[in-house]
Amino acid sequence: MPAGVTWGTYLKFMTAAMLSMFAGAQTVHVFFKPLDDMAEWVEREKVRLRQEESATSSEKT
Repeated sequence: MPAGVTWGTYLKFMTAAMLSMFAGAQTVHVFFKPLDDMAEWVEREKVRLRQEESATSSEKT
């Protein structure tokens, strides 16, 4: 195994790391709720991209 550790030690560390990542991600989503306004952000970005596209197409002509 990498770094000369046993399979047991490697699997324990990997499991602990994965669980802490899951817990951290869940904590962020519970407290900050980053996906609540996702639809609004997507619509704003679509409008911005359309405006940029129309501005660049009008500059070319």
